[in-house]
Parts: sequence; structure tokens; C-alpha cells
Amino acid sequence: MIDIRAARNDPDAWRAALARKGATEAFDALLDADRDWLALVPLVDELRSRTKLKGRPTPEQIEELKAVKAELGRAEEELAAAAGRRDELLALVPNPPEPAVPGGGEDDAVELRRVGERPTFPFEPRDHLELARIDMERGARLSGSRFAYRMGGFALAELALYRFALDHVAARGFTPVIPPVLVREAAMYGTGFLPTDEVNIYSLERDELYLTGTSEVALAALHMGEIIERADLPLRYAGYSTCFRREAGAAGKDTRGMFRVHQFDKVEMFVFCPPERSPQEHELLLAVEEEIVRELGIPYRVVDIAAGDLGAAAARKYDIEAWFPSQGRYREITSTSNTTDFQARRLEARFRSERGIQPLHTLNGTAATARALLSVLENFQDEDGVVHVPEVLQRHGAPATISARA
Repeated sequence: MIDIRAARNDPDAWRAALARKGATEAFDALLDADRDWLALVPLVDELRSRTKLKGRPTPEQIEELKAVKAELGRAEEELAAAAGRRDELLALVPNPPEPAVPGGGEDDAVELRRVGERPTFPFEPRDHLELARIDMERGARLSGSRFAYRMGGFALAELALYRFALDHVAARGFTPVIPPVLVREAAMYGTGFLPTDEVNIYSLERDELYLTGTSEVALAALHMGEIIERADLPLRYAGYSTCFRREAGAAGKDTRGMFRVHQFDKVEMFVFCPPERSPQEHELLLAVEEEIVRELGIPYRVVDIAAGDLGAAAARKYDIEAWFPSQGRYREITSTSNTTDFQARRLEARFRSERGIQPLHTLNGTAATARALLSVLENFQDEDGVVHVPEVLQRHGAPATISARA
């Protein structure tokens, strides 16, 4: 959540920043609710003070005390209702974007750089369904649309990708973690996926648990309610987990193949750090992501996501988009976000500093998903439909070649 005190003290600056995310209406509603709550606080405090009598009360004072307590009860109910309304609106206001974030929406990301030579083929390049044993039809028969069986050499290469990514980030100082994928509501709310992204979340109502769409949720909640010593920061983790997303609102987008599916695996990086260090940690996450993609040999570009396309929690986000020859365009395979203190405030993840106890800053970044392997398939195919697997994946158990027949 945002820092309501800071927003209260400089509403014009906060309103201007949040306008870039289209959130001025939510922000103004929050300020109205906050003013209502603030107006009731002194009234309740004054009534409470009037209930504290010194010495033995007279009959008149007892009668007056009954009236004051009745009034106090009504005022406390109003205060609780006002606090509930304020908290409800606070959950709907996103993290304001950093000043350097480009303006605009989904189509306004700014390209920062391109890396690698895009391959040219003397034949029509095939897509991933023609290059590997990925059975979407049987997956749909089993579980519904956008589920897949990954088989043969592709399955081995995908497992090799995750082990390669884990080994790489561990060498860069990240602690590997296999986290739970079922979490309570507090973790989903704390990371900002509730209430704004509820339509994309699978829930188990009977158990009051949610399936996570990223191990970011479990990693962020790892230090929920804790106070960390400054000397122990930054803390860097890398979680490997299966992830689940409804992909609501994605009807008609990427319907062919497994680019956008309901179940996938991912290696996710996560950082807890002091506020002044988060820009540096964000650049580190991006650098690690680029290292992994370069080792795979995939042509890619880096883009700075526009303010209107940022999620609720993100103050800034970079995407890496890999080249997909069959589509003739770059597609997103990783992202890294600085969520500043937005998640930490909700999760009450704090650190002890010379200025007292403060909220931490949190950041996340994708080390690897199967999307990277889909790009590998397309960029390293030959005329016979055989994919020559990068050596870095072979060293982690992938076969030398992949085809739709093996």
C-alpha cells in the first residue's frame, strides 16, 4: 500500500504521479475517506477522556457518564466504519510510477537496447508446436484449454533450463528456494495481487488458500511481520515453483501453443533491501536476466514499460523480449519490477535503521520460464525441423537436439 501520511502531506504531487497510472479517482476517494476518519479521531479521543473520572462520582456525574459512553459507542462505530472504508480504498490505490518511467500505455514501452543477431532462414521458420513434442490437444482434453503435455527432449530441455537458471543466480548470490504454491489471503493481498488481480487467481475456497501465479508471492511473504537488521541486507532469493494463472482477459491472445498457459514453471528472483539501494538492485536483477538470455544465445531487446502498463505494485518495470522468427517480432520472456515499499507496507516487512524501524523495499525478476525455451526452439531450428540445443543447456541434462518426433 502507499504511504498515506506522505500522500496526505503532498496530495498534488501524489495525484499527478498516480494520474500516469489512471488512478486519480481512486486516490481522491481515498483522501476523502481519510479526511472523514481524521475528523472522527479527535472526537473519539475527547469522549474517551470524558469517561475517566477522578474520585468518587456524584449521581449527576454518573448520569452524564452514561450519556457520554452511549455517545462514545456511536462515535467508535463511526470511526471503525470510516477506518474500514479508508483501508478498502487504500487497497485499490496503486504504487505511483517513478518519475523516469515513460508515459502512456501498453504500446508505449521505450526500447533501451537490442542484443544479438536475428537469424535468417532460407525456409519458412516453424513455430514451437512444429518443433517439439508439446501436446496441447491432449492437455485440453485432460484439463481444458491452455494446458499442455511437454514431452521427450523438450521436457528434458525445460528442466535443464531451470537448473541452469538456478545455478546461475546462485552463483550471483541468490539463495535457492522451493516455496509453497498454496498461500493464505494475507500473502496475496500483501504482494498486491488482491484485490486488483483477483480475476487471474485460482482459489481453493474450502481451504481458504490461493494458488500462486509466481513464487514472488511466497518469497515476499517469507519475512512477513518481521524486522530485519540492516546489517543482514540485502537479502536475495531465487524461487523455483509451478505457477497458475487464469489469464482472464486474454481471450484471443496467444491462443496457439504454450506461450500463454494456465500452468507453467518459473525461476523467480526476489530481493529485500533498504530504500536507497533498490534502484541499484533493480539494475542487478536486469543484468542477471540479460546474462541468462545471452548465455542461451537468444536475440533480444530490453524495454522500459510505460506507466499505464505497470501493475499495481510496480514503480518501474523492465521487460526482456526475445526474438520469435515464426512471428517476426520480439515477445516478452522476462520482467523485473521495483515495487519500492508498496508490498513491504502491506506485509509489515521492515528493517531496523538509525532512523528507527522502516518498511523495506522489495524487487522481483524472472530468471527463466519456458518462454525462453520456445525462443530457443525457433532461433536454433534447421530446415528439417531439428533444433540444435545450446551447449549451456546440454551441460544441465538437455539433449543435443530436439524435434517434434523425439
